[in-house]
Amino acid sequence: MFGGAAVALGMGFVMLLVVGVYLVAGNLLGGVTSASRGLAKGAVPAAYTSLVKKWGNLCPALSPALLAAQLYQESGWNPTVVSPADARGIAQFIPSTWATHGIDGNGDGKRDIWDPDDAIPSAASYDCELAKYVKDVPGNVSDNMLAAYNAGAYRVIRSGGVPAISETRNYVQRIRSLEKSFAAPVSRIDPTRQAAGAISFAQSRLGTPYLWGGEGTVEQGGRFDCSGLTKAAYEKVGITLPRVANDQYNAGPHPSRDQLLPGDLVFFSDDLTDSRAIRHVGIYVGGGYMIDAPRTGAVIRFDPIDTPDYFGATRVTEDGAKALPTNV
Repeated sequence: MFGGAAVALGMGFVMLLVVGVYLVAGNLLGGVTSASRGLAKGAVPAAYTSLVKKWGNLCPALSPALLAAQLYQESGWNPTVVSPADARGIAQFIPSTWATHGIDGNGDGKRDIWDPDDAIPSAASYDCELAKYVKDVPGNVSDNMLAAYNAGAYRVIRSGGVPAISETRNYVQRIRSLEKSFAAPVSRIDPTRQAAGAISFAQSRLGTPYLWGGEGTVEQGGRFDCSGLTKAAYEKVGITLPRVANDQYNAGPHPSRDQLLPGDLVFFSDDLTDSRAIRHVGIYVGGGYMIDAPRTGAVIRFDPIDTPDYFGATRVTEDGAKALPTNV
């Protein structure tokens, strides 16, 4: 009975909201994406928030959001990861680079490449040192700083800016896009044109039984779990999201509760200080409701978002989704 009523309600409800999305996209809000030097709520794991805030303000070329984006790109906040090139820890220092640029960030008398209390300050210190090396190079100093971190300052100086190395250019572009996901917006965020299509897809799946790990394949009977549904909804409009909810959180900037628009992804967690602890996601449709795949034994349906475990929202963008690292 509930499922039938929800679907009936949804047909008219969502149609009005889809029209509303396009009205908003017609600049009735006049929104622009604008990021401050602050951090979005919970975007940085609680264990590292104070470090990123402090050291992200070390020099004008750096900001907490930019440092957070760089660390996320480098390691996905994993302090024990080792790359195939033997880059180590949360900031992915090569041992030889660490030997000359690692600092004792926590003042315990040791420089430990594996300790985020040393590695995060070292990343910021190294960034700012590189910014000084490339300060007279044409172009944006933060872009040149990031390029130097990836390819070496001498290549940036010799090239007169970000060098024509695809890995380096992609590195800079990804981090600058991810920066918007870690920054606290200071003004209204632009709506996206794909929102209505994502809602339409989710609406078409109302009443479908939940399947843990479900991605909607024929073998799975077209069933989804929560992040499988949101991933499929945005794939339908040409945006590829990561598979799990806590990575989807970084696919764009974060509107506040009173700035939500239909199509925004809404997230839920038992730890409201850490986006890596997110355990559920849905697609906002307006009026305080989302379409989601809630749990085993339930169906895809409308649910309210204003619950104690509401974490926040993401306005999915193409650039934000493309910037997400594949190894987090």
